[in-house]
Amino acid sequence: MAPTPSTSRTSSPSAPRPASATRPLSPSHPPKRTREPVELQGPWRPTSLPDPWVRPGHPSDIANSRKIGFDAFYCIPGEEGAHEKGGVGQEGGRFRWAHLVPVPDVPSLEELNSRIAIIDEAEEERILRGKLTSVGFNFRIEAEELAPLPAEDFECGITLTPKVDRTSRFTVRQSHCSVPARFIGERVRVLLRGSGLLVFERRNIVARHPRLTKRYGYRDVLDHYLEILLVKPGAMAGSTALAAARTEGSFTAVHEAFWAAALKTHGDAAGTRALIEVLLLHRRMPAEAVRAGMSAAIKAGSISPDVVAIEARKAESAARDPEPEDDGNDPPPWADIPGGQLLTLPTRRPELPEDNRPPPSVDIYDQLLTRHPKGSA
Repeated sequence: MAPTPSTSRTSSPSAPRPASATRPLSPSHPPKRTREPVELQGPWRPTSLPDPWVRPGHPSDIANSRKIGFDAFYCIPGEEGAHEKGGVGQEGGRFRWAHLVPVPDVPSLEELNSRIAIIDEAEEERILRGKLTSVGFNFRIEAEELAPLPAEDFECGITLTPKVDRTSRFTVRQSHCSVPARFIGERVRVLLRGSGLLVFERRNIVARHPRLTKRYGYRDVLDHYLEILLVKPGAMAGSTALAAARTEGSFTAVHEAFWAAALKTHGDAAGTRALIEVLLLHRRMPAEAVRAGMSAAIKAGSISPDVVAIEARKAESAARDPEPEDDGNDPPPWADIPGGQLLTLPTRRPELPEDNRPPPSVDIYDQLLTRHPKGSA
């Protein structure tokens, strides 16, 4: 007797599987999913149409495409685009291993960009294997095939609205930066760029910070805390903002000398307040003029912020309108008069006659007094 399909352990490959043998769909036994190709994993998803495959772009890429015609195209998925990743990955990996391993230890992104710019200039003279011309020469030829640059600028930064905490700092991408103390407890509009960030109050820029290179780093600006330090001058010496200003070089030796003289003359609290009032002058005067004013005040033996402001205005006006230097070979101004004309001074007026009028008197106004002062006759 031939075995029935239900009891047979082998079956024909072409025979359909009975419906009773199909595993029911349940949460404990979900259906198996086939593994997607590498090109379709992650953000790659097909649209309603099977062809072409479209990757949802970033909002900034979409805005770029609509404004200046920038196409956020990455690669062709599948076998047709298999050649695209090889060259880019090889050159990117070679550059990273040749110049960025170990990772450069730089204090800011500006210094890192300057180093990479020097490396790029040297890379233009490199000749690839099998080529007769350098990389820079080939790029200058291929540059003619590129689309022209847009006629107008396009902002590629990201707008964020973080909240300022009680330390007058906000957090963006795990980095903490300071803003003026009047924004404590409020939300500010921050424009995050690749090299730095800008803080706006409506259309006015109230703070600028570079992108920090380490997580959980912070950057404080001394000018943002002057109103608080004016009320609590004792916190000035140990503040992180002062340490950052000394490191950056904005708090110079002239400031240190003025502060030391102010502490010696007025004491700790009053001397620090005098320094803070001088630091507030940086908001409306150039830094060079304020330093010149402090130097002039120290030489004059004065620690008054008003004297510093006066001397700073003098230095600012002198820098704006410098006096022409005298040349010893130049003729005197009166030598340019044609024919040696002689100037005649106007004659003086005759002396006025002697005034014989009596001096004025206010005795007649005594009639207006209704009461005589006590002790009078």
